[in-house]
Amino acid sequence: MTEKKLKKKKPSFSKYEKARMLGSRALQIAMGAPFLVDLKEEDLKRVKYSPIEIAKLEFRKGVIPLTVRRPMPGTR
Repeated sequence: MTEKKLKKKKPSFSKYEKARMLGSRALQIAMGAPFLVDLKEEDLKRVKYSPIEIAKLEFRKGVIPLTVRRPMPGTR
């Protein structure tokens, strides 16, 4: 096999999976969960302390601790 086939590619999510992950993580942040990215005071002011914007930053960095299950047909 070639090197290209062996490399893992970044997971791609549908818009529905992304929305679910961002909403779940934003709720966690709103309820007091610690941030998973280092944010300075100026960064927090820029995103206006919004849990959704912080969750988007975490999603872009790839550090959201959530997984997506995609059941295959014929399996339980």
